[in-house]
This record gives sequence, structure tokens and C-alpha cells, in this order.
Amino acid sequence: MSQTGRSSTVFLVDDDPSVRKALTRLMRVAGYQVEAFASARDFLEWRNGPDRGSSCLILDVRMPGLSGLDLQQELLATHAQLPIIFITGHGDIPMSVKAMKHGAVDFLPKPIKDTDLLKAVEQALARADHDLAEREELEDIQRRLESLTPREREVLTLVVRGLLNKQIAFQLGTVEKTVKVHRARVMAKMEVQSLAELVRIAERVGIGNATPSQKNSVTFRPT
Repeated sequence: MSQTGRSSTVFLVDDDPSVRKALTRLMRVAGYQVEAFASARDFLEWRNGPDRGSSCLILDVRMPGLSGLDLQQELLATHAQLPIIFITGHGDIPMSVKAMKHGAVDFLPKPIKDTDLLKAVEQALARADHDLAEREELEDIQRRLESLTPREREVLTLVVRGLLNKQIAFQLGTVEKTVKVHRARVMAKMEVQSLAELVRIAERVGIGNATPSQKNSVTFRPT
């Protein structure tokens, strides 16, 4: 199980049947679900749609056809957030550096110590949990944003940039009372209790990322 209590799956890609059998047994004894594949192409053909639940990939580097590093690049190109643990009997320093630069969790030489691999899987699944929580939070924030009207979205943007109600009213060509109504609706629809919380979630999706000088650049001129 993952740290969040979700069922955890370990994907295993290695062209050596004996390695697949041994590592599959090890992962199952440790309590993980396992899906094993003889080639990177088999894995890509089986895998369909976004990742669900907490999972990681144990991946052999050198395989006929599509190599482990090639598969890593394929997954990166589709923005798949699947933590990878590389295993190899032929690894070298440049290869491991390349793998780690592209986000691999670890690079383990064969024969692999059970304790080292299980530790790496634990780290990979912790990363998967974190990435999944991040995606779910962003999706929830996006859901709330989509409930705003265009005018409420404008008010949100100006509020998180630090403008006062009077400044927002002037900027939008309306009155302060109307801005207060829109602001209250924004707080309710975004499901926040404070300005600090509103700013935090807005910044998570890139709204209101103004510099301090930009925040102070709008001057209120009373009508």
C-alpha cells in the first residue's frame, strides 16, 4: 500500500524471464501488485490512458528493440508521471547520469540486493503519491476556477495582485460596492476563508504572479 492508503502497483519491464520471475515474487511478498512485461513495447501497448493510483516502474536499461532509456523518453514525451527505477547489468556512469537527469529515482546494478530495490520502490511510490496529490489538487482548483464568471475571474486576478477594492473598481470601471459583491462570490466559489488562502491556490495555477513593482503600478484616481 502507498502512504495515502491507495493500492500500489509496481510495473516491471525486463527481457530476462528469470529476473522478471524473481522480482515479481519479491514485490508480491512485499505486498505490492505487480504487472510484468518482457519488453518496453509490450508495456507501451498495454498501458492506456492516465496513471491511476500509486505506481512506479522497475525498468531494465538494455533490451532488444526499445531500450529502457528510450522508454523513459517516450513516457516523458507524454507527460507521464511514473517514477522509474533503472536496473542494469551493463550500466556505466554516463548512462546513469542521463537517467537521473531525466527524473529516475535510482539506478541499480545487477545482481540487485533485495533491500536496495525495496527501498528504491518505497521512495518511488512516495514520489508517486506526492505527484498524484499535486495533480488532484490542481484539478480541484481548476474545477473551482471554471465556476467563476468572466467578471469574477477578473476580480480574482486583481485581488491576488494586492489591489484594494477601490483600485479594482477603478480598474474595471465599476463601483466599490459591486467589487465587494464579486469578491465575496469569488471567496465562496473558490472555497477559501482568507485572502492568504486565495493567493496560495491562485499562485498554484499561475494567476496573479505579478512582481512587487507591478503590484504597485496601478494608482487609484478618485472620480
